[in-house]
Amino acid sequence: MTVALLSGRSRRAGAVLGAVSAGLLVLAACDKPTPLSTVTVGTDSVNTEAACYNDGKALKNDDAAACLNKKATKTIDVSTDDKIRFGVDPEIAEHGWTLFINGQRAEQEPYKKTYRTIPASAFFSTQTGEAVDTVQISVVETTGKGVSGIWHFRLKKS
Repeated sequence: MTVALLSGRSRRAGAVLGAVSAGLLVLAACDKPTPLSTVTVGTDSVNTEAACYNDGKALKNDDAAACLNKKATKTIDVSTDDKIRFGVDPEIAEHGWTLFINGQRAEQEPYKKTYRTIPASAFFSTQTGEAVDTVQISVVETTGKGVSGIWHFRLKKS
């Protein structure tokens, strides 16, 4: 005759405790994802995590400048008649965000809402009036006087 060393209830409790411990270890090993930024044109939408992000703290000036020169990995086709909708996570909006066009600041004051709409025609000409077919838009999160995150998108004229 064999005697059970542990009752069924004890074995189940041990299994649950082991599963919870393993789950916590897996979660602890994961990096927290960066907030998302989204660009929507009509029914098409692309979103991306930050190219550079410092968890709400300012990046070093050299790092921010280098990051602004990175190429966008997400592209969306745009007609000059379209309206482009930009959206950011609430934590980005809380600090404020600004649009950069081809690495150059396009606005003076940070925007503090999560969503805005801009006509596509505003993006497809240079300061000298030349028409362009592609443009890189960067959503730049500001913290005080510094930059704490940068998200890149490429707009391609269709």
